[in-house]
Amino acid sequence: MATSTSFLEERLDAGALPIAVGDVLAIFLLVTVGVVQHNGVSYLSADPVGWVLTSVPFLIGWLVTAPLLGAYSPGAAESAKSAVPLGIRSWLAATVIGMAIRWTPLFEGGVELTFVAVMLVLGSVALGVWRTLYFKLV
Repeated sequence: MATSTSFLEERLDAGALPIAVGDVLAIFLLVTVGVVQHNGVSYLSADPVGWVLTSVPFLIGWLVTAPLLGAYSPGAAESAKSAVPLGIRSWLAATVIGMAIRWTPLFEGGVELTFVAVMLVLGSVALGVWRTLYFKLV
């Protein structure tokens, strides 16, 4: 008799939890570096809410796309060879969602083509490096 599992049950593996925590930290760190580049280090303490809100659209995008695209599937928790491409694929979609959210009046910052390109590339690199390091350390 076949066992029925839901779509998300096939996409989420508890063994990938450390990867998920690192992914969120990598995304937040990426945004923090950008905030510092554009506003200076003093902005982090002068406007901590603005600093955190800058990352929210990308974290929302990540929380939507990562489970759906398999970033935390059983295969993602097994090796960098599978985890890195799954993470990058999820980031590409998450960036599109994050930019769409920033385009609305709900969040400041707007969307420019160069910003989209920077986030696509640097986010892919950040997640790829993090996931590779994770498997080298574990």
